[in-house]
Amino acid sequence: MNWTGVIPAITTAWKPDMSVDHAFIARHARWMVDNGCNGVVALGSLGESATLRFDEKVEILKTLVHTLDGKAPVVAGIASSSTMEAVELARAAGNIGCSGLMVLPPYVYSSDWREMKSHVQPVIRATKLSCMLYNNPVSYKTDFLPAQIKELAEANPNLHAIKESSADVRRVTALKAVCGDRLALFVGVDDLIVEGVRTGATGWIAGLVNAFPRESVALYNYAMRGEKKKAEVLYKWFLPLLRMDTAGKFVQLIKLVQQEVGWGSERVRAPRCVLAGAERKAALATLKLALAKRPKI
Repeated sequence: MNWTGVIPAITTAWKPDMSVDHAFIARHARWMVDNGCNGVVALGSLGESATLRFDEKVEILKTLVHTLDGKAPVVAGIASSSTMEAVELARAAGNIGCSGLMVLPPYVYSSDWREMKSHVQPVIRATKLSCMLYNNPVSYKTDFLPAQIKELAEANPNLHAIKESSADVRRVTALKAVCGDRLALFVGVDDLIVEGVRTGATGWIAGLVNAFPRESVALYNYAMRGEKKKAEVLYKWFLPLLRMDTAGKFVQLIKLVQQEVGWGSERVRAPRCVLAGAERKAALATLKLALAKRPKI
């Protein structure tokens, strides 16, 4: 597993009967990889993991591994309210042929460091797969602090990366200070990618990439190469869309954008509902303006 570049947190596509649309998921993953993405992360928050049954998660991973067939890595998001189930899914991902795991804190329950360590560490140790820890205190109410992440890294040789979604760019600096180059640091919120790279991040688990892979890869590359003017121009255009990734209804927003650009459907599983009224109107207006000024990449 090469933890670098733009790795989409791929959305989960649904058929009209709300079953998993494997054919579209396969086509979507190939399209993003063909446009420069370094792999895909499935079953994350954007993938509506909490609404998926265990067997559905396994089948989605099988579809992606078969589809990409070694062309790009498949990373399995490991999220569950049960540590036992999370460990079971991690082992299943290894047997399927995934290249890595993105380990999330448990759904619903959040507590102190001792309990969070007792959840994520058995998942990391369940396989020999390369692992990324996902820190998202905004969504999961659990905050893995830099010193705690260092402790996990020292105790678990196969922990190789961190997805930092605290939305605090200072965390990248703090992680670099305590971990050095031990972990690959990934920006986990779309509207912080340029700032994150400037402070030491080397990867991006991205959301709007599901609809705009070429622009996402170009922005990342400009930032990594220090092409400040090009990055500034593209970032300014992209930011109104990238900010959708940090909104409460980010899943609905990103899926609506996918639908409008011809790469998906806005269907979401309950309890989510598709956007309506003023929210939908505002999102479509933002997208319309962006498409009217879409740069050539």
